[in-house]
Amino acid sequence: MAEDLAALPDPAAYFNDRYGWTFHNPALLTTAVTHRSYTHEHIMPAESNNERLEFLGDAVLDFLVATWLYSQLPDFQEGKLSRLRSALVRTEALAALATALGLGDVLRLGVGEEGSGGRSRSRTLAGTFEAICGALYLDQGIEAVREFALPLFKPALARILAEQSDKDAKSRLQEWTFRTLNQPPHYTVLTLEGPEHQPHYTISVQVNGQTVGNGAGNSKQKAEQAAAREALHALGIPAGDDAESG
Repeated sequence: MAEDLAALPDPAAYFNDRYGWTFHNPALLTTAVTHRSYTHEHIMPAESNNERLEFLGDAVLDFLVATWLYSQLPDFQEGKLSRLRSALVRTEALAALATALGLGDVLRLGVGEEGSGGRSRSRTLAGTFEAICGALYLDQGIEAVREFALPLFKPALARILAEQSDKDAKSRLQEWTFRTLNQPPHYTVLTLEGPEHQPHYTISVQVNGQTVGNGAGNSKQKAEQAAAREALHALGIPAGDDAESG
């Protein structure tokens, strides 16, 4: 068992080398990357695993992301803010951040968990990310967690908002045409090029028999969304009141 422990990377040294992290209490960081399967196999106290830190980090992240979204998006109502927060802190999203940080490389796992792919399991990685946030909060306070975590969430928020904007374009155009003309828009595939595994669509959209937008994309849905966005602009339809709906 001692040999197993010695063979593992030292979390404090690992993160200091890669990111310049310095923990006042390095033991907190070690606990944050210790899975319960490891403490079970090594007959360690239950508090030596990262589950309590995961619980704390989850609460800290929820608070920080909520206050950040509240300040960054003043026109968004409660329902939209809640959906954005959920999207940012869901298991898959946190696991992606953990993977980018290389947390899987320093995880302390039991033999069985290791053999079953635990080092790349989304739930384990997301929990480790939360545990590190909990450890950082105890070690240096909430501002340290804010400085660490929020820059990681910024690209994800930008992507989510862009994707939601894309998804809303067709809906907004359809709502407008039904409301003003009592008919839906009509989409026409102009071209379909490229191999089957990498298609490229060009699509036009007609409103009341007139072409009002064209769009292209690597799927029919994306090309239709692009055409709908161009149509909204051409028709002078506002960007939409999605940001004001709860």
